[in-house]
Amino acid sequence: MDFMNQNALKRSRFGSVTGTIVELVPTRIGNRRADGCMLFLTVEDMDGNTVNFVVTPSTYVVDFETLAVGMTCTFWYSMDAPMPLIYPPQYNAVAAAARKNGRMVDVGYYDTSLVNEDQTLQLNLDGSVEVRTTNNQYFQGSPAGRNLVVTYDNSTRSIPAQTTPLKIVVLCDFCRG
Repeated sequence: MDFMNQNALKRSRFGSVTGTIVELVPTRIGNRRADGCMLFLTVEDMDGNTVNFVVTPSTYVVDFETLAVGMTCTFWYSMDAPMPLIYPPQYNAVAAAARKNGRMVDVGYYDTSLVNEDQTLQLNLDGSVEVRTTNNQYFQGSPAGRNLVVTYDNSTRSIPAQTTPLKIVVLCDFCRG
């Protein structure tokens, strides 16, 4: 396998939808009965479009907040994952964050210079930044070259914007190679 293909394996592309949760019910996979471990959410965006999300035990919810009907949230999903061709669209949520004043969240691949894939945000680590896994354990490596959930409250107006994050969560499920 050449370097280019190895690099492609480590990166996942993430899409996102922001909207209000209008329905939230326990769900199941296949013929199994709903066991309470997974949720089926219907989200309505600002334009009135509906999108469905499945929230599994591996979905990272920022700050471990409890999702509820009426909350405005952003949900991220892997654009590389298979998905059913149905309407409204249905995605497996990789991460979710409730909207909070002053808090910004970015989900994506950060290169070895800690710049996100669309070149809009660069992370500055000063030793005070918590780097965790999705199950809230301390991450024992470098976050560079990985898929991350980055929570921050301010950034510079440069291109790319720079920030010292409040917290970084490594999406280990999306780390391969």
